[in-house]
Amino acid sequence: MTRETIIGVDLGGTKVSAGRVEGRRVIRSVTAEISAEESEARVLDRVVEAITKIFISSVSGIGVGVPSLVDVEEGVVYNVQNIPSWKEVHLKKILEEHFRRPVFVNNDANCFAVGEKHFGKGKKYQNLVGLTIGTGLGAGIIIGGRLYSGSNCGAGEFGSIPYKDSILESYCSGQFFARAHGVKGSELYQMARQGDKRALEIFREFGGHLGEAIMIIMLAVDPEAIILGGSVARSFPFFGEAMRERMKSFPYPHAVERLVIDTSVERQIAILGAAALFLNARA
Repeated sequence: MTRETIIGVDLGGTKVSAGRVEGRRVIRSVTAEISAEESEARVLDRVVEAITKIFISSVSGIGVGVPSLVDVEEGVVYNVQNIPSWKEVHLKKILEEHFRRPVFVNNDANCFAVGEKHFGKGKKYQNLVGLTIGTGLGAGIIIGGRLYSGSNCGAGEFGSIPYKDSILESYCSGQFFARAHGVKGSELYQMARQGDKRALEIFREFGGHLGEAIMIIMLAVDPEAIILGGSVARSFPFFGEAMRERMKSFPYPHAVERLVIDTSVERQIAILGAAALFLNARA
């Protein structure tokens, strides 16, 4: 693992977090709140301020993860979720001109996948999918040890695939619990921990839908491993068995037997994943 110093930045709808990464650890990090009402320039200032607080001369590069569509080659960010003022921001150019270091920008799901590849449970796999299950369903794809973003940063958007009366995301993310059963995933998790039969049954139902999504991913990508992340992933003990049960209908049983499905345990994966964009570019 490289000992280079890299800065990873996680930009969300309510905050920006930046961390200085050395080796395998986040050495120092800062977080600043962002208001959805702030101007494009003010949000940019907050990003620059966060990076500046942890920037040192030995920094080799900067990676930024954003919840939006990205022109990966040019580093242009489009329509950031929950930041209405960010319609088209040339983030790579702006940050490179300010810090005089190479900057890499990608969406947050891709950052999760490449972060798991370089810092998490995906290190030993050359072909894997990082699947984030939270308020939405996102995915990043690693092929031959490198992140595959597609021509328009759209690779891995499995959540938008039509499914039943809606799309996969409606059934395979936290949206399912509220939409179908009128309960928050966090509440359901606590109920399941206490052995509540209704909660356990809802998670089994969810696991069946997720099994369908994973079979689609297998047909499209055929990865060695799928690493689950996001807030819903902690409930894996409650839906994992039903997920595997549904996957028995896959037409290639040996592929199901060989597929590794695991959950992320890295608490700072958002920052590490953004930093890993720099390592991915060097791979």
